[in-house]
Amino acid sequence: MKLVYRFSSSTCHFANPTSKAQSSRATISLPRANESYAISVTSELVIVPVNVTDISGNFVSGLTGNSFHVYDERQLQSLALFQQENTPVCVGLIVDHSSSMETKLPNVITAITAFAHSGNPKDEMFVVDFNDRVVVEPLDRKAFTNNSVELEKAIEAMSAHGRTALYDAVAEGLTHLQLSDLQRKALIIISDGGDNASHFKRSEILALARQSQVMIYSIILEGDFTKEQNPKALRQLSEDTGGVAFSPESVQSVVDSSAQIARDLREQYVLGFVPEKHASGNLFRKLRVKVTTPEKRKLYVRTRIGYSPASTALTGIKENMTSLNGSTKR
Repeated sequence: MKLVYRFSSSTCHFANPTSKAQSSRATISLPRANESYAISVTSELVIVPVNVTDISGNFVSGLTGNSFHVYDERQLQSLALFQQENTPVCVGLIVDHSSSMETKLPNVITAITAFAHSGNPKDEMFVVDFNDRVVVEPLDRKAFTNNSVELEKAIEAMSAHGRTALYDAVAEGLTHLQLSDLQRKALIIISDGGDNASHFKRSEILALARQSQVMIYSIILEGDFTKEQNPKALRQLSEDTGGVAFSPESVQSVVDSSAQIARDLREQYVLGFVPEKHASGNLFRKLRVKVTTPEKRKLYVRTRIGYSPASTALTGIKENMTSLNGSTKR
C-alpha cells in the first residue's frame, strides 16, 4: 500500500497588499518494497529564507522588503512575500544509528536536547532514526512534538548497529515535513555523512530538497577515520539549501552547534516570489539575493543557491527510480 502525504501552505502575509495569495500543494508517494516511484507537485510560490549578518557575524535586523533584491537566473523578481518575525518552524531531526555512530550516541542526545530547549514553543519537531532501516519514531501517536523529553526518548529508542541509509532517511524526512502546515521547514542531520545502504542517490536527494524548499543543517560527528565517513556530502547538501554544516569536536561544541542552528532559524528573513512559467526543461534555476541599505553597510547574505521548478524538479528521479526494497518501512 502506498503512503501518500498531502499538504497545503498556511496563510501568508504578502508584500503587496493587492496581490493574491499563491497556493502551494504537493502529493508525494515515497517508494516502498516492490512499488514504483511516483510524485506529483504543484507549487507557485518559491520560498527563500535569507540570513543577513554584518562584518562581525551578527544578525542584521530591521531591514524592509525594499532592501532585498531577488534574482531568478539573473532576472529581478517582485516580492510576493516578506516576513521578518520569529515564526514557528517544522524541524525534522535525522539521526544516524548505524554501527559507525556507536561511540558518538551520547553527543547525539546532547545535540538533540540542546536544540529542543532553544526552540520556539510553537515549533513542530520529529525524529527519523536510521541505520539499514529508516523509522519515523512514534511521538505519542502524534506527527510532531515540541517536548524535549519525548524527543530524547525517541533518540534513545535504538542502539547503534547495521549499515547506513542516510539518503533514504533524508527522503523520509522531506516527506514527513509535508504533514505540517507551517510555512518554514528544515532538517537537521546528525551523522558522519556515510552512506552504504540507500536506494536514493545523493543527486536525487538534492533534487528532492531543491523542490521541497527545505533548509538542511548538518552536525557532522567524525571520529576515527573510516571509509564510510563522507562529511563532504553533508556539507554540500547544507550549502545548496541555505543551511550550515558544523563539525564539532567536543561535547560543548556540539551544544554550541545546536544552539547556533536554533538562532539561525530565528534570525531569518523569509522572502517569496512567483516565478514565470518556464517552457524549458531546466531542472535547476540559480538564485541570487542582494541586500542594500541607505548607509551602504557591508553585509553578508546566505540563502539557498537555487531551486527546482515543481513541474520539472523530479523528472529524472521518476525515470530512474523504479523500486525500493523496504528500507523506509516503519
